[in-house]
Amino acid sequence: MAIPPVSIDNLLDIAPYAEPAQVRLLHPHLLQTMVTYEINTPLRQAHFLAQVAHESGSFNYLEELASGEDYEGRIDLGNVQEGDGVRFKGRGLIQVTGRHNYRSCGADLGIDLLANPTRLADPDLACLSAGWFWNREHLNRLADEDDLDNITLTINGGYNGYEERRDFLEVAKQVLQV
Repeated sequence: MAIPPVSIDNLLDIAPYAEPAQVRLLHPHLLQTMVTYEINTPLRQAHFLAQVAHESGSFNYLEELASGEDYEGRIDLGNVQEGDGVRFKGRGLIQVTGRHNYRSCGADLGIDLLANPTRLADPDLACLSAGWFWNREHLNRLADEDDLDNITLTINGGYNGYEERRDFLEVAKQVLQV
């Protein structure tokens, strides 16, 4: 039995501070992303949507608000050229960050993100890049185990915003009837 698709109302219930117009814009791309990356059970969807809701400020921000200067010279992100921190700052629903991740994401999605990094802030790629990261890091497996801690650690590198992620997850589970 197929699960019903996540609705616009579901997204607004999960993230009540989301701008409705933004959610309507993202909705078809989120649905396609969840199909493409097999985020296809209510538990997987709850975890995915909770994380991207947190990372994007309730779906409102597809580009990191900070300038990206803090990422300058971060060799761990592949930022080896002057200006890479600003150029490859967090974008997309999961905030893909750094030259290395932009290169990998672009190669896998068939788009030259090194030449056009702001493309990750467009609704289609904002969603697809989140699915790409989710898939690359095997987060469906962790979602199947209901492992918020390790999903958060994988996405964030720590536990920044853990309480909000947990709160989004609790609501998403209720909304999606997990």
